[in-house]
Amino acid sequence: MKLGLKDKIGLPPARRLRLGGIKRIFLILFFLAIGTATYSDRLLSATPNIGQLETVALFYGTWPAGVAVSPTGRIFLSYPRLDDSPAKYTLNEFKDGKLVPYPNTEFTQLDKSRPTETLISAHSIFVDPVDRLWVIDTASLKSSPIIPNGAKLVCIDLKTNKIIQKITFPPDVVLPNSYLNDFRLDFTRGQSGLAYITDSSDRGPNGIIVVDLTTGESWRKLNNHPSVKAPNFAPLVEGKPLMKHLKGKPPVYDQSGINGIALSADSRTLYWTAEASYDLYAAEAGAIADRTLSDSEVAKTIQKLPRRNFASEGLEIDRQNRLYLTDLTHNAIQRRTSDGRYETLVTDSRIIWPDCLRLSSDGYLYFTVTQANRRPDFNAGVDLRKPPYPLFRIKVNTEPALFGSRAINYSFHPPGPYAQNTSAQYGPDPNWR
Repeated sequence: MKLGLKDKIGLPPARRLRLGGIKRIFLILFFLAIGTATYSDRLLSATPNIGQLETVALFYGTWPAGVAVSPTGRIFLSYPRLDDSPAKYTLNEFKDGKLVPYPNTEFTQLDKSRPTETLISAHSIFVDPVDRLWVIDTASLKSSPIIPNGAKLVCIDLKTNKIIQKITFPPDVVLPNSYLNDFRLDFTRGQSGLAYITDSSDRGPNGIIVVDLTTGESWRKLNNHPSVKAPNFAPLVEGKPLMKHLKGKPPVYDQSGINGIALSADSRTLYWTAEASYDLYAAEAGAIADRTLSDSEVAKTIQKLPRRNFASEGLEIDRQNRLYLTDLTHNAIQRRTSDGRYETLVTDSRIIWPDCLRLSSDGYLYFTVTQANRRPDFNAGVDLRKPPYPLFRIKVNTEPALFGSRAINYSFHPPGPYAQNTSAQYGPDPNWR
């Protein structure tokens, strides 16, 4: 079925429009033109704020993207180096109201001459149940091609504040134009677990990268499968169709692929979405983890879930297997129940592009707000962002899936060369099919 223009820009159509190329371009430009701040404010004011939003911190200057909270309450923030004036330190601990480079200044300060030994650009971060901080280094500055040997997955022991593992990637796994965005850890498979990393590049193939945390080996899955690619769609954000619009060039669809990812509480299902999409996908985690299966075999396990009326960047899952999603369209946080219903947990006009979600063991859901839709590359070269950039949280009275899943009963061991013999509980789930 051919989609009409209103479908393509995320507006609820009364009927499907069949338009020629010229009319289509004209109307896209028209809708972009009316998407002024006044229109956006009117749209947001029509939806009253709901939920109890708590401000953890306000950041001026550069903005944090990733957030992670340890079981003991320590807060960590990542600052991807995507702007012309990036943060001096790409990974920080938020301590006593201040940002402290973590684990030290040498590792987090940019040094392109030592790409393997230092962080180029940290993006997604996560603390596991045994107090280890995991960090994705995109190795990309201002969304440019990656610096060779710079892309890596890093593990830091929070008890000692020491780096205990760095996993780099071969050139056929992380490609020159890859952008390693979000990731999830799976401690129910392999000797020391697996990682699933999204490649959301807007200029190269998209896919899921699987990493064996014991051996450091990695491989791509669902490479350029339609479910991991941008669907040529313009979701509404702040009342405007979201389209890339570089200075002096016509607007085009955002081509960033698979972004947010989440692993179910029983570790059987992976969920993912692209930022410029209302689609949500799910697939068997065991199939994606199985290196011997072809992409066509893995694709047979994919489900396209019922379409939403909002776009998302970050995903998270709690121990009741409820999926949390940032809602870029309505300045909100949504929760998908096990029966597929969506619940709006909080809506507030200050939630402008909620980015990363992290549940904490104290029953809060933390999330960053980046105003990404106001960046120059979406607004003909004009930077419309206005600090501060908040770190918010809401009380949800639950814990992250990893704390409540069967993985928590396992004996965790440091990865790689630090790995010890593990029990028979580890290994692939024979029942994933």
